[in-house]
Amino acid sequence: MNSLDYFNARLEATISPMDFLKSNQMDPEKYFLIDVRNGPAHVRSLTIKDANVIPEQELQNRLSEIPKDKEIIVYCWDVWCNTAAKVAKVLLERDYKVRELTGGIAAWQEMDFPVSETAQETIGSDQCGC
Repeated sequence: MNSLDYFNARLEATISPMDFLKSNQMDPEKYFLIDVRNGPAHVRSLTIKDANVIPEQELQNRLSEIPKDKEIIVYCWDVWCNTAAKVAKVLLERDYKVRELTGGIAAWQEMDFPVSETAQETIGSDQCGC
């Protein structure tokens, strides 16, 4: 793979927080945003506003909640976390259209974009799985 192919693939597989925010404001029905972070609930108390909370550990049991007619945007903690990439792979293998939000929730918060307190309790373990 040459450099041009790499960057084209990277842009196809990811979306920046700014690009997602703008695009979602223009067409809010286009996307289904998923917070796939694992770990204890107290460290996941904030999520991106309007995100669906489906931890990676629960994904197999909750696939029916994810629409096939929308572009799926997944995110996890930060650039060092690969949980979103693991989830993206699983969804792509099932014919979903998926992109990863670059920088995860850390980049989102750094840009002071809207977050909300999570109201959903999940079963997941206390292990991150990154």
